[in-house]
Amino acid sequence: MTPSAALFDIDTWIFDLDNTLYPPETNFLALIDARITEFVMHETGLDRDAAYQLQRRLLDDHGTTLAGLMGQYGIDPYRFLDEVHDVSHESLKPDPDLRAGLVRLPGRRLVFTNGGAKHAENVLETLNLSDLFDEVFHLEAADLIGKPRPHAYDSLIRTHGVRPKTACFFEDSARNLAPAAELGMTTVLVGPHAADAVGDFISYRTERLPPFLRAVQVRSSSANPTL
Repeated sequence: MTPSAALFDIDTWIFDLDNTLYPPETNFLALIDARITEFVMHETGLDRDAAYQLQRRLLDDHGTTLAGLMGQYGIDPYRFLDEVHDVSHESLKPDPDLRAGLVRLPGRRLVFTNGGAKHAENVLETLNLSDLFDEVFHLEAADLIGKPRPHAYDSLIRTHGVRPKTACFFEDSARNLAPAAELGMTTVLVGPHAADAVGDFISYRTERLPPFLRAVQVRSSSANPTL
């Protein structure tokens, strides 16, 4: 772990959403994962165990379960997104330390998620972070092609004029950092298993996001958003 990274050249801060802007112990993403299994069961007629195995295989092979379901089963992606994200937000709570860490970052802040637009909007609102992000690059904006497919990163860069050399990308999934690093972005792996991950495409690692953001060295900024 690196307690105080020096990122003076960064002017665009890019964050994954789920299990990155909130910790995995909320089990919020587990609720979505269960809804995906139920969706696969309904669409394929498989029992729960077989549906879950298919779900994981599609995720590994296609980057997202949705991409695999679209390709192999022709499912309606918008119905999928509506159904699997229809879960309680009760476990998500605003984190003042995270908000304070985000506020001190100079330049733009973007969300880059494999979730849908409505899902991202709802989660950011629940976390009291909506006002701190300039844009959300969601799955619909990426033509329904998610990370780690190169198209998603190219679309993000093109749509929002991101300069990879001055961008930093925070993710809980190591494999989603590899394409970003290849493009020249600084990468930060977030989560309880970050220290154990292997890959020279990981610039920094942190178990939790707020302490990293509060300690990171950044260029001075005249911006002073409301905490």
